[in-house]
Amino acid sequence: MPLFYTQPAPVDANRHRGKSLRDNPGFGFSVRTNSVPVSGAEFALAQRHYPIVFSGQDGAVPVAVLGLRADENLFVRRDGTWEPNLYIPAYVRRYPFVFIEAAGGQLILAIDEGGGFVVDGGKLPLFDAENKPTNLVNSALQFCAAYQNNHKATAEYVAALQANDVLVDNQAQATIAGTERLSLAGFKVVDEARFNKLPAATLEAWREKGWLAWTYAHLLSFGCWNALANLAAERKKAAA
Repeated sequence: MPLFYTQPAPVDANRHRGKSLRDNPGFGFSVRTNSVPVSGAEFALAQRHYPIVFSGQDGAVPVAVLGLRADENLFVRRDGTWEPNLYIPAYVRRYPFVFIEAAGGQLILAIDEGGGFVVDGGKLPLFDAENKPTNLVNSALQFCAAYQNNHKATAEYVAALQANDVLVDNQAQATIAGTERLSLAGFKVVDEARFNKLPAATLEAWREKGWLAWTYAHLLSFGCWNALANLAAERKKAAA
């Protein structure tokens, strides 16, 4: 199952007749994860608030780091709201909707029925009185389609990074409130020296695809590690 999802089911007029999306559900569903996928199209906005790294698996995926511990999202507050005035990754905003693959490879819109977001009645119905999809469902369909396109473009970018051998293993060290030391490993970053040695023709091709901007945004995002440590220290002080 994709991160956060437990029971995704196709959005269906018969199955979801009289069903609604829960009003103001918040982001509590993401409180126990320290990273979420981000697409290259999001890098420019995400790099201002989160370190952007690549998962250390063979099929590397760019992720925004949300916490310094495995089960910690520092950006979701106790009331389930996200820290104000910060960019919220599209992967988080997409929930509880998602595309699932049907027979023949067709992608269809689904909703997670296991997260408590689908309720009887309510102010945000999935289908109207004529059993037609509401604007909520149509908007979710458009959002998921855009997300899927960005995902494909990002996968092409990551494949190019791997093919040119510029991704290297990395780790982050942080000291919280001057006493607690944390280490976060198991991820990759672009090695700036290797990146700068790429052939001019490769860099020109990447510029035309927008990949140079994505790479620079990734490198600039490293400045957010200190902000993460400061936020962790604030949380620790508040808990004490």
